[in-house]
Amino acid sequence: MLAALAVGFAAAPVAAAYPERPITLVIPFSAGGPTDVVGRIVAAKAAGLLGQQIVVDNRVGAAGTIGLTAVARARPDGYTLGLATVSTHGTAPHLMAKPPYDPVKDFTPVTNLVSSPNILSVHPGFPAQTLKQFVTYVQQHPGKESYANAGAGGINDLGMAWFLQINNAAMVSVAYKGSAPALNDAIGGSVTTIFDNFPSSLPFIKAGKLRALAITGTQRNDKLPDVPTFAELGYKDFDVSAWYGVVAPAHLPADVRARLADAFIAALKDPGTRQRLIDAGAYPVGNSPEAFARQIGREYERWGAVIRKAGITPQ
Repeated sequence: MLAALAVGFAAAPVAAAYPERPITLVIPFSAGGPTDVVGRIVAAKAAGLLGQQIVVDNRVGAAGTIGLTAVARARPDGYTLGLATVSTHGTAPHLMAKPPYDPVKDFTPVTNLVSSPNILSVHPGFPAQTLKQFVTYVQQHPGKESYANAGAGGINDLGMAWFLQINNAAMVSVAYKGSAPALNDAIGGSVTTIFDNFPSSLPFIKAGKLRALAITGTQRNDKLPDVPTFAELGYKDFDVSAWYGVVAPAHLPADVRARLADAFIAALKDPGTRQRLIDAGAYPVGNSPEAFARQIGREYERWGAVIRKAGITPQ
């Protein structure tokens, strides 16, 4: 694990005037996807509060672990941050025989920015108008249809696989390097189905380029009030929601963590920023570093249990 690498940096002096230069925010998925959208909206406001530019660096691949590995290996001085997700910190490490980092030990949690539901959508040409019809169709045509995912082993891939498992159905999973390219092929019809984060799918559903069948969460979303939840359709335990939070390398000095947490939490309280996030289908959280650390621990354990129950072998 990378924890040992960071120990050597623990005693590094930190300038009292932090930040004195631009900060890099590593977003581990492609530009235009939900992680990228959320990260850029909040970073723009936080940069002003910190008095320094926040430069976004999209490093994609391996369900987000390539980007977060770079963060874990960076100097813990507050100038390299990462946007953690349920994929990078909940699911992907369980799927690797030799994970490149420990989601709990190799990072300093700063704050969870937002939570967001996931939504199951199909191409308008798909012969199903409801979730029940969708399930019946794929059960009757095992392996014939395909679904796009934003990265093998990510929450969208595992969430869809879990849903198919519940229904004893089979589809072909097609992996992409982020939601943006996955959505492009779903809209184009190269794949017929996508289980995706709400912010990135919403514009295409509104435009009629995708047909939404069901959404995660405990209640319907006011952006798509006609789309039922999985829970009301009988899938009460199918709770697959996304979250996006700021992390730094392990051993980040406490004063720097506090400065970052204050800035990002304040950014989420800004009315304009909040509205932009809500309009995109992402709901501000802004919890404390300690609460975010507990959340990461719970998600890591929860998805580990799901993966083990499914009998998935780490590769």
